[in-house]
Amino acid sequence: MSASRMRRKSLSRWMLAGLSLAALTAPARAQQSTVTLETLSVEGAARGNGNGVVAAPGARALESARGPVDGYVANRSASATKTDTPIIRTPQSISVIGAQQIEAQRSQTVAEALRYTPGVYANQFGPDTRLDWFLIRGFSATETGLFRDGLQLFQTSFANFRIDPFGAERIEILRGPAATLFGGSPVGGLVNIVSKRPTAEPLRYLELGGGSFNQRYAAFDLGGPADADGHWFYRLTGRLQNSDAQVRFAPEDRYYIAPSFTYKPDGATTFTVLTSFQRDETGGAGQFLPYSGTVRPNASGLRISRSLNASDPLIDRYTRNQANLGYEFEHHFDDVWTFRQNFRFSFTEVTDRRYVGNGYANAAETELARYGFLTAPRAGLFTVDNQAEARFSDGYFGHTLLMGVDYKRYSLSDNQASTFPVPSLSILSPRYGQSAAAPTPYRIINQQLQQVGLYAQDQVALTDHLTFLIGGRQDFVSNNVQDKLLPSNSVGSDESAFTGRLGLIYNFDNGLAPYVTYGTSFNPTVGVDANNRPFKSDRGEQVEVGAKFQPAGWNTLFTVAAFDIVRSNVLTPDPNNIFSSLQIGAVRSRGFEASAVATLAEGLNVVASYTLYGLRTIEGTTLDLGKTPVGIPETFASLWADYTIPVGEFRGFGFGGGVNYVGRSYADVANTLTVPEYVTFDAAVHYERDGWRAAVNIQNVGDRRFVSSCSSAGACFYGTQRRIIASVGYKW
Repeated sequence: MSASRMRRKSLSRWMLAGLSLAALTAPARAQQSTVTLETLSVEGAARGNGNGVVAAPGARALESARGPVDGYVANRSASATKTDTPIIRTPQSISVIGAQQIEAQRSQTVAEALRYTPGVYANQFGPDTRLDWFLIRGFSATETGLFRDGLQLFQTSFANFRIDPFGAERIEILRGPAATLFGGSPVGGLVNIVSKRPTAEPLRYLELGGGSFNQRYAAFDLGGPADADGHWFYRLTGRLQNSDAQVRFAPEDRYYIAPSFTYKPDGATTFTVLTSFQRDETGGAGQFLPYSGTVRPNASGLRISRSLNASDPLIDRYTRNQANLGYEFEHHFDDVWTFRQNFRFSFTEVTDRRYVGNGYANAAETELARYGFLTAPRAGLFTVDNQAEARFSDGYFGHTLLMGVDYKRYSLSDNQASTFPVPSLSILSPRYGQSAAAPTPYRIINQQLQQVGLYAQDQVALTDHLTFLIGGRQDFVSNNVQDKLLPSNSVGSDESAFTGRLGLIYNFDNGLAPYVTYGTSFNPTVGVDANNRPFKSDRGEQVEVGAKFQPAGWNTLFTVAAFDIVRSNVLTPDPNNIFSSLQIGAVRSRGFEASAVATLAEGLNVVASYTLYGLRTIEGTTLDLGKTPVGIPETFASLWADYTIPVGEFRGFGFGGGVNYVGRSYADVANTLTVPEYVTFDAAVHYERDGWRAAVNIQNVGDRRFVSSCSSAGACFYGTQRRIIASVGYKW
């Protein structure tokens, strides 16, 4: 299906939806019935805490969309609608991972925290020490699908951001298009990390830990009121880590601190400042190992060691300094109108120098060919989102109306250089310290991308059980690239895009909530083709049908969803020019997801998920047409259970475990090279008493050797080795 045809189809559906809404409205008005807002309104306490002070973790309070999750089962979210809405009344797939689940699984990265979530394949390239990789419904969401507190962390050209999960109150995964509210974003979905915020009650927590790969860390989380009148609140979260990476001779050190404070002059106004500063020092990210020797034995019958550093410790270096400074302002004018303004400036600077694997240098396949790579990008991202929300009844229907305008400016200074070749490396007896020529620059650019979006959304309570969601957005994007090496290649482009979403959900009294939703997306694409023409934004659309089930009296949430996604304007390698791409591709993803999050008994928590989809290239070159894109498994499932004894002599003692299954994927465009399926197991044992918590977590208990994926026959990536972490924490 062409992009223009998709847009025409989208517009037609919007027109039909408008006519359908009018048809629904007419008889309702004729009957002079009234639907209240009770099912969509936010309870007073939760609404007051929605954008500022939250109860301390463990304290009983009404849940808010930006506050802690009480246990494993979240009931509310704002990622899908930008309003504090019950998940059971949201007509789109969304999963929430709370801080308690992150702690129980001892997730060291955001990607690790996502492993038990349906529709998401994390750590696609193994345990990358630089950033988190994740696919949602078969499409990459790494570059433009990472959000923090509802604002995008746009990243490209190695100028990336990474968030330490210890600073997360909750991690929310929205599956399906989100462009109607967030602008340029992946069609598969996004990951929104909600930061820890100041607490209303005193909070004191310290933790020490360590384990495999010489890891040692210390973490702290402090918060509470800062004055006697209850107007000022603070929180200070931090984590310091010294560790080695999974490969030899590479560090994995991190220094993270996040101060925040909230000012509440009265019950109607909240102003919260959120900041964070982080430095990462690591290496060993340039593995890119051949298919022969990882997935299969090589010509000499050997497999490459998982701990081999394919770079060189004398030159291998990756450092990142990043900072985030922002605020959230909220004011309730009355029972109807609320205004919010969310602002953040994010900055990152990276130095990345390494040798990168480039196949074999000899017929026996015992010498790795390599090339040198160097980049030192700097990026600044300014984002602001203004929202006006009205909750009211027009006499017939209840409304949660949201109107907003947001602005994003991304500035990048990028330089990249390479050296071909550098001395090869023996996989049997690697010798490091070999010198090579200085890298030669091949890319020096300045880029500025600006985006303005105007959006509106209405959640309409047609009856006490039936809710209709309609939203639309108009974006204006400008993208200017100044090429300092070849000034004639400097380009600029301007685009505008309309995206929309329709949803319908019916909530039965027994807790069952079937729904249907349709949405479109767009995502600006950076770069130019062989004729120096800027790429167009990729477009997408999705139809999703599903159901959620939350039985009354049960602390559980079951979900199922079937979806059909088409993404167009996908970049496809140019068969006539290895240094450029063609924008003629389209990929279709059809699939099914199921999940369960439950507290089955006191102290017993369970998380389960299953994903199955088919991914095919429906427009492209003769090489990839009808094929499955490389590096993307189409089946995965997981189960995690954790139990803490609630009473008796062994009260506070607990244990847990999990299993992850990932199906096969392909290592080449022609789908002739297969990366096998794999299963890994996790385990945990812990003890809590009188504010103390001691735990031992093991990831990949059996130390299963597996390849996460291959992006080509010359670029495969080992998965996580067995990792043991012991920790002890004290809360008072």
